[in-house]
Amino acid sequence: MDKYQEQPHLLDHHLEGMMNSLLEIVWDSASPPPLVHLAFKFLYIITKTWETRYMLLLWLSMICLIPFDLARFDGNLVSLEGQARQPTMDRILDIAKCYLVVSDKARDAAAVLVSKFIVRPDVKQSRMADFLEWVLSMLSKSSSQTMEGTVIVNGMLQALAQLFKHGKREDCLPYAATVLECLDSCKLSESNQMVLRKLGMKLVQRLGLTFVKPKVAKWRYQRGCRSLAANLQAQGAAVQNQKREVAAAEAEADDDEEYDIPAEIENVVGVLKLERSRCNAAVGLNEILRGRASFNKACSDFSFQETDNAWHGGCLALAELGRRGLLLPSRIPDVVPVMLKALTYDEKRGACSVGSNVRDAACYVCWAFDASTSPALVIAAVFDRDVNCRRAASGTFPHGIDILTAADYFAVGNRVNCYLTISVYIAGFPEYTQPMIDHLVNMKINHWDSVIRELSTKALHNITPQAPEYMANVVLPRLLPLSVGSDLHTRHGAILACAEITHALCKLLKLFMFLAVAGGWQWLINDSLRHLTLVSSAARQHIKLVTQYVSELQNSEEMIRCGFSRALGALPRFLLKGRLQQVLEGLKKVTIISPEDVSFAEARRDALIAIAKVCQTVGVKGDGSQQEFVCRDNVDQIYATLLTGVTDYTTDSRGDVGGWVREAAMTSLMEVTLLLVQNEAELINASICKQIMCWLAQQSAEKIDKFRAHAGSVFLTLLHFDHPPVPHIPHREELERIFPRWQKETLNWNAASEAFPRITQLLGLPAYQYHVLLGLSVSVGGLTETTVRHLCLHTQWLSWVSVPLLTMLDQMLANGCFDMFTEQENHPFPVKLFTLCKEEIKRSKDIRKLRSSIGVFCGLIQFQGDMREKVFFQLFLLLCHPFPIIRKTTASQVYEMLLTYSDVVEPAIMEQATAILSDTNWEAELPVVRERRNCLCDLMKVPRPQLVAKLLPEALAAPSQSAFQAGSATFQTQMCSPCSSALPGEGEKTGTSPFQQQDDDMRWCRPQHCSTASVDG
Repeated sequence: MDKYQEQPHLLDHHLEGMMNSLLEIVWDSASPPPLVHLAFKFLYIITKTWETRYMLLLWLSMICLIPFDLARFDGNLVSLEGQARQPTMDRILDIAKCYLVVSDKARDAAAVLVSKFIVRPDVKQSRMADFLEWVLSMLSKSSSQTMEGTVIVNGMLQALAQLFKHGKREDCLPYAATVLECLDSCKLSESNQMVLRKLGMKLVQRLGLTFVKPKVAKWRYQRGCRSLAANLQAQGAAVQNQKREVAAAEAEADDDEEYDIPAEIENVVGVLKLERSRCNAAVGLNEILRGRASFNKACSDFSFQETDNAWHGGCLALAELGRRGLLLPSRIPDVVPVMLKALTYDEKRGACSVGSNVRDAACYVCWAFDASTSPALVIAAVFDRDVNCRRAASGTFPHGIDILTAADYFAVGNRVNCYLTISVYIAGFPEYTQPMIDHLVNMKINHWDSVIRELSTKALHNITPQAPEYMANVVLPRLLPLSVGSDLHTRHGAILACAEITHALCKLLKLFMFLAVAGGWQWLINDSLRHLTLVSSAARQHIKLVTQYVSELQNSEEMIRCGFSRALGALPRFLLKGRLQQVLEGLKKVTIISPEDVSFAEARRDALIAIAKVCQTVGVKGDGSQQEFVCRDNVDQIYATLLTGVTDYTTDSRGDVGGWVREAAMTSLMEVTLLLVQNEAELINASICKQIMCWLAQQSAEKIDKFRAHAGSVFLTLLHFDHPPVPHIPHREELERIFPRWQKETLNWNAASEAFPRITQLLGLPAYQYHVLLGLSVSVGGLTETTVRHLCLHTQWLSWVSVPLLTMLDQMLANGCFDMFTEQENHPFPVKLFTLCKEEIKRSKDIRKLRSSIGVFCGLIQFQGDMREKVFFQLFLLLCHPFPIIRKTTASQVYEMLLTYSDVVEPAIMEQATAILSDTNWEAELPVVRERRNCLCDLMKVPRPQLVAKLLPEALAAPSQSAFQAGSATFQTQMCSPCSSALPGEGEKTGTSPFQQQDDDMRWCRPQHCSTASVDG
């Protein structure tokens, strides 16, 4: 049945037969109960009501409409058993009361039954007072704070609302004041149940209508005949107007008749004005007051001191007044200013705004009293920020058929289309051109949303050909003072508008019209570029002083660098001619990381973007001058600068800000490479192409989805570009097999499960192996899932990758990636790995690096031979590290190591060692910790690391070779306990030496070099 909801007439010919078939089952006394319930269920599906009880209650409400007294159905009230039977009237009322307190849809049907039953002439005389007393008592005893109470209150309110809707005024008036008093005591306005508040407000409306004597205002505005033929007869219309004026004059005496307004009306109006459901409250307010005081009360809400809720409610109230003809033509001058303000009402609240409901209601006001001819409504249909308001404003206008053809319901759904296309078409009608321009200048270029500001300026650019003189003589003089104002939003929009309008005028006239104010414009642009956050590329199109802008690239403020970098990228070709090398050198300096500007990642990003744009502007000419073209003399320099950006891994409090630079560098590499390929591909040599593809492959293994997806997209674009193909791509055939052309658009680089299985296949290609491994190492070290695949070891690493590499090695050792080396004693691979890791943490104070190395050392314990003794010795050194956190971490991981690799020590020793590791407070003082560490050394039969004495300054020279030969000690590189600096010529030792210290004192480096050494050290 749901399929026929939009076109129910298709079922009309079949409904009677379907209903009769179901009713035969219901009427048949032989039908089993399950079949009867099933028939009622099908009746529900057909009628879209509730099931058996709902249908029966609805039928009963229809039966109650019979014109006969219900007492005739009672007959003899004595049953066969001699007991008195309940009258029919009471039985129906009891059924209604029973279902008013249930929680399903039968409650709604019971409310309808009550409204039809109580208003019967024979019932209202004897049962109405008792029923209302019962309802009010249920309301008083029930609480809307409980689930059961909410159900009861809902049923009672529905019953009262239906009763006061269908009952006659004279029958309900005696009880209205009592019901209103009870309703006030329930305080439904404070309830958090929206349904109860709505029902309460509906009941208040109907109580108010009950209090007020019904009267049709003869002075109300008459819209006239709706017949097209009658409207075309002007003479007949004039006669009708005369008759209405005569009738109004005759009824003037009746209008002045005064009568007492019940005091309860004030209470009702107050409740409706405070109601949160403003739409229904507005309808009720106008129904009750019928225009007597509604206009003044509604207009009192239109003040900027009021909230958007008050504006919304006021607009709805005005719309209801107009729809009912209670808004006279004499009131139009008071309403129109309010309507125009409401059509543009928009206030920012935090990151969003409020006011769309107000603008929507203002459109309703326009339609309510036929104000659709106002240009403001056309403007709202095109330029409103919210799609629901644009659709609410679209309708009949002057040139309505033409406008609605271009601005139909679906066309106005796209905001960009409205601003840039539909607005241009509508501005072609003279009555709309100037109002649209004024609206954009007055209301939109200073909008809080930057997207609206930019769209508005582009719309002004497109509309300029419709009114070039108005733009040049009126709009631009108005915008120039705004472009140097204090409000940033207005300043931003005015600058963009000036640029767009001037650009449009230049295209129209083929010359620059405002040379007289060039100096002022140049200062304006220069000052604007210093505030980049509110300046877009549109304002950077008219820049002349290249040398000045290049000098600004070394400014100490990052935003100034960003502004002038982008400005240089937007320069036209004739300004770059003869100065290309100067611009490229200046942008290159911005991309270089120095200690002073290491955090200027945004400046480096914008400089890389600008380099690509400059190259695209000047074009390519292999044999040309490096001052005018991208040529053989400067192409290597350009690529070197862009490739430097791919290595930017700067981080700060904002996170991986270097990712912005890498992303911009990849984009610029792609744009410059495609530019060269399409013009002179021979300028790209094999070495450059290999570097580009290898770095892109490395970034494709990035752990951050956004950067990985961008790198993968650029990689595949260069690989599959064929107009003509990019030359010198290493292993092109293998790459095309791994990344088929048909998967270029479908491969989801954001999904690690799709990207990494393909990226790891590049490890089999020698040209890509190092860079892919480097990218995977960073990803694994960053604890990214699905990336630990088929990795091998490299011996040289940049500082930014050491911690991720150690973390990666820890995971690889734990996952058995090097099990092939565990069977052979003293295999060179673990020996080399141990040496490299030990060298990496030498003199390091980086806690992250030290903690990462502990896991690697613990993983190396699985290799046989002398490696185990070296690992134990290194770990025992870390057990007495100056940093307590390192000691604690080492103890914890050594404990786990012994449990994991239980074969490295004997069971008896294992139990003692784990007890020491778990029971010792490794954050205690070093002498205490060192004693427990030495016990572990004795258990594991590992030489105890011993301390050397602090030498006096004159004795700090390195000992002679004979001194070392005099003892039998094996020296280990040692560090100062407090600061971990290298100790010249001394260290922890095993055995004896001429420098052995017997009292086991703390070791120190030079006091003047140790920031943590005590005075007596």
